[in-house]
Amino acid sequence: MGIIKSTFSFMVGTAFGVYLAQNYNVPNVQKLINTGLLIGKHIEENYRKPKNRDDE
Repeated sequence: MGIIKSTFSFMVGTAFGVYLAQNYNVPNVQKLINTGLLIGKHIEENYRKPKNRDDE
């Protein structure tokens, strides 16, 4: 009974996701993640503490 219940919920979730993607303007999540990582990397490079020459 467990596999039927989990398969049914997966199928309903997939169908609902397809419906939303086709009928509404859903943002591209991968693009948002990449943009956030790029901004974070830029901030880290600009505000990082400079290295001491004595440590080398």
